[in-house]
Formats: sequence, C-alpha cells, structure tokens
Amino acid sequence: MPASPNFSVTTWLIVIIASIGFLFDTYELLMTPLVAAPAIAELLKVPLNNPQVTDWVGRLLWIAALCGGVFGLWGGWLVDRFGRKTIMAASIFVYSLSPFCAAYAPNLATFIFFRSTTFIGVCVEFVAAITWLAEVFPDKKEKEKWLGITQSFASLGGVLVTAVSIWISQSIADLPGFGLPAAPGGETAGSWRYLLMTGIFPALPIVILLPFVPESQVWKERKAAGLLKRPSFAALFSPELRRVTIVTAILSACAYGIAFGALQITVARVTPGLPDVSEPAGKLRPLSVEARALNLKLNTTPQDDPQRADILKQIKANAGAQKPYNEEIKEYADKVQIHQEMGGLIGRILLAVFVIWGLSRVVLLKLFQVPLLVLLPLTYFYLVGQGGNLFLWMYGLCGLMTVAQFSYFGEYLPKVFPLHLRGTGGSFATNVGGRMIGTSMAVVTTAFVAPMLAEAPDKITPVVIAQAAGIVGTTIAVIAFFVGMLLPEPKAEIQD
Repeated sequence: MPASPNFSVTTWLIVIIASIGFLFDTYELLMTPLVAAPAIAELLKVPLNNPQVTDWVGRLLWIAALCGGVFGLWGGWLVDRFGRKTIMAASIFVYSLSPFCAAYAPNLATFIFFRSTTFIGVCVEFVAAITWLAEVFPDKKEKEKWLGITQSFASLGGVLVTAVSIWISQSIADLPGFGLPAAPGGETAGSWRYLLMTGIFPALPIVILLPFVPESQVWKERKAAGLLKRPSFAALFSPELRRVTIVTAILSACAYGIAFGALQITVARVTPGLPDVSEPAGKLRPLSVEARALNLKLNTTPQDDPQRADILKQIKANAGAQKPYNEEIKEYADKVQIHQEMGGLIGRILLAVFVIWGLSRVVLLKLFQVPLLVLLPLTYFYLVGQGGNLFLWMYGLCGLMTVAQFSYFGEYLPKVFPLHLRGTGGSFATNVGGRMIGTSMAVVTTAFVAPMLAEAPDKITPVVIAQAAGIVGTTIAVIAFFVGMLLPEPKAEIQD
C-alpha cells in the first residue's frame, strides 16, 4: 500500500516500532509451548515424559494468563494515566528482559516468575501500541490502514520463533556458553535456554528508535492543558459505555477461546490421532503406556533409593525407542502448525484490506464469525477422521477466521472508548476477556470436556480431544455470533 505524500521518516519509524512490537508479542508468547516442557523437566530433574511435567505446563499457562490479565488491566490504566509511548516502551522492555532472565533460571519458581512477567509485558504492550497508533495518525484512512498492516506482523512471530528454535537445535554444539547452566549430564545448556535468550532482540531496535518518535499528540496536549479526565475502571460501566465494554470483552473472550480451546491444542494433542500418522502413532502407543508406568514408579520411589537409577535407565531406553516415531509425528505436526500460522497471517491481511475498503464494522465481524459456524464442526467432527490435505486446508481456514478477529478488535477498540479510557477499555476487553477468560478454554477442553467424553482419564485419545475441541470451539462460535449482533457501530471518534 503506497504511503501518502506526507508520510515522513518519523511516520515510518512509528510503523516500524509498532510492527516490531506486534511481531515479538507473538514471538515471546509462542516460546512457551517450545520451552515449557524441556525447561520444567530439567528444573524438576525428571524425564520429559513424566506426568509432573504435563501438570506443571498446565499450571504455568494458567498462572501466566492470570498474571497477564490482572496486570495487563492495570497496564491499560497506566497507558491512560502516564502516556501511550511511555508505557509501550516499558512493556517492551519487560517482555524482552524477562525471557532473557528466565534463560538463567536455577529453579522452577524463577522460571515461572519470568514467564509470567513476559506475559504481563505482552498484554500491556498490545493495548499500548494500538492506542498509540490510533492517535499518532490524524487521518482516519491512514490510521485504519496502518493499524491493520502493522498487526499483520503478529502472525510472523510464530513463524520466526519456530525457525529460530530449529536453528538453535541444529547449531547448539557451536554456540557459546554465555554462562548458562549446563543441562544435567551434559556440557552445554539446553536449547530452551538459548531460545529464551533471543527474547532480548526487540529491546535492541526499540532503544535506538524510540527517542525519534513522538508521544500521542492529542493525549499530550490534553494532559498539558489539564483537560484529560482521570481514567477509572468504574467509568467503563457507566451507562454510555457499559454495553460496548461488556460486548467487546465477551467477543474478545470468544476469539481467544476458539484459538486456545480448539486451534492451539490441535497441533500437540490431536495430530497423533490423524490417519496420516496412524502407523507411527500405533507403534508409539505401547511405548507410551510403558513410559507412564515407569514414570509413576519413579515418582513413588524415594530420592535416595538406589532403584531410581535403574528406573531412569529404563525410561531413557524407552525414550530412545519412542524417538523415531515421535520425530515422524512431530514432522507432520509442524505441517499442521504452518497451516494455522499461514491462515492467521492471511486473515490479518484480509482484515486490513476490508478495513481500508470501508466495510461496516458489524458486517466485517460477521464475515469472519459466520464461516466458523460451519468450519469448526466440519473440521473437528468429520475431517479429523479423514486427515489429508482437506483437513489441513480447513484447519488453516479456521485459523484465518479466528486470528483475523484479533486484528479486528485491535482496530475497533480505540474507536469506541473516549481518549482518557482508551487504554483502560481496550485492556479490559483484551486482557480480562481474551487473555484471562479466553485462554482458559484450553483447560476447559482438555481437563473437563475431554474427560467427560472419555469417561476415564486413561481413555482420553487424540480423537476424544478433537471431539472436545469441536464442542468447545463450536459452542463459543455460536455465542460469538449472537453476542456480535449487540456490537455497536463506532460513532464519530470520541475524544473525551
């Protein structure tokens, strides 16, 4: 999209900083599924397939989401109180330094603390960045265009972190030590520590570029003139804002709920049940049963019991036998993941195009909500059993329709809250609705719906997880469709 004649160097810097922020939002968050299990296994000194690892991965996700929602909401208030650029910069430094510190974690508590602060930084940065962008572009068309385009970079974060993770795994023997703790039984640190260190990357360009971009001029002028009202959470539920506050929070929760309650768990939990990997999955099944029994025995054996060494030896041998089958399934899971990531990227781009075309905001939302009413049940109740390219493409379309809604709310929210409440209102919808309630749908799917369908924990299979994901995802899509009818069309932009 060509820039306007008045597109200055400063404007380009604004776009670059926002794009970096959105890209690394996703990069930092999607480190979690890559580093959580190996980090927890190393810090607890148990095998990777030990049930304690699975339990703590779930706890980590819940703790981080809760912290992100609570402190992210407070961060939105800070955005309105102390300035968009100031809080955006602070949040980027928080989510850049936190993973770097987590790379040196000596114990599980330290690791969880810094993963939680990473989540907090991301939750605050997203709201600060969209509020800042919405105010530094005075022209309505330019604002809408660049809000859509810069948010598209968020979908590249997942692709980038995956590529960096692969490169680290292939190059780890040649990487310097950087003083990182060595993995048990090895001379080098685990690859998860190196991946966490890369979280420092966004801080480097931000330090250089930030002094050359302005604070929101309208916020700054009103603040200086003493005309800026003090933000408050209670004001979000005043008669004139109550409807938009509640509706946007529910819809944000629905978008995140579909993403985490269905799409995100598909790669790891559903892929092993696809017909495309039935052969390695079948050979893996008895080995997994043996591994569970060995780990249960390990967990009930005292630390000073000499039998532990023998049990660990058996677990290691079992892991070696599982490795070729796991690698085959992982290769196909990567293909599944790529379809989701590319679908999400295309969805964000389409959203930007539709916004530039000037479609009604309510109509625009329905363009992405309605197809999900068909795509989700079709994908999870039928195509999972068929596998193949049709499943991959339909799954990618589910990602397209869902992820586009993240950008939709990034563009919509600054329009419906007054100047002094833009950060607070946007944060309530995104962080309380999306990050706290929406992301918890992963737990609903795996810990509540799937066990009910299976009737016993040991009967939870990938097919059962797919059915649970279909139930949760489709139910949320129906709720989103009806609640979306209550979404108000933005009026003339509210300043205060």
